[in-house]
Amino acid sequence: MNATLPLAGCRIAVTRPAAQSHELIAQLRAFGAAPLVCPAIAIAPPNDYRSLDTAIAQLPSYTWLIVTSVNGVAALFERMAALGAPLTALGGLRIGAIGPATARALEHHGIRADFMPSEYVAESILAEIGDVAGQRMLLPRADIARPALAIGLRAKGAEVDEIAVYRTIPGAGIAALAEHLRAGTVDAITFTSSSTVRYTLDGLVRSGLARPAAATLLNQAAIVCIGPITAETARTEGLHIAAEAQEFTGAGVVDALVAWFAHHK
Repeated sequence: MNATLPLAGCRIAVTRPAAQSHELIAQLRAFGAAPLVCPAIAIAPPNDYRSLDTAIAQLPSYTWLIVTSVNGVAALFERMAALGAPLTALGGLRIGAIGPATARALEHHGIRADFMPSEYVAESILAEIGDVAGQRMLLPRADIARPALAIGLRAKGAEVDEIAVYRTIPGAGIAALAEHLRAGTVDAITFTSSSTVRYTLDGLVRSGLARPAAATLLNQAAIVCIGPITAETARTEGLHIAAEAQEFTGAGVVDALVAWFAHHK
């Protein structure tokens, strides 16, 4: 281990789904950290594909497709492939992506986003997307996604089909996180969505802790959130936020960790 690296020796828990954590873990290791892989959530297919299948069959009737996560991109394109729907069905649509990781996931399929807000939250989409009155919009999202985007777009006069294309379920990492927390071997915990916050606490409760005791245990480590929505969820749950990312990405989380440990190591 290079002791001169800014996160040298720091044990940092990663609670995002295992399949989406590789880049964040690599970035943490590059800065000298010892990542603890503790996924709080996992991604599962929807219980019912009927709404998604109907939307895919009607893709040319939409004006916009707005994807808000890498998981949403994967779920949509996997189902399109299963149905034999060609990517050309998206040719007439304007494509929105909520952040660079989502935009890269689209590019993997040869689709370039036409619109990405300056901040990677629903509120920025609503502020920056312009006039969408009378336009039909498809939002493939998680089953527990915040309703703010769909509500806001409808308020602007759009016709919105918000469809759950994947489910968020408990991950397998919270038992290990509980052991590390009880042993005092966690320096920081990263939360990259509101669901990682809630499911971490839910998992600690299932391990035998009362919810306030679970929050107290988490507060022994530095809690770093990907952005204001996640941080607000954490505060509502009684967690103390050490730092928020300025850019709402995994790289932004790492930057926030580096800045915090520079003053608190």
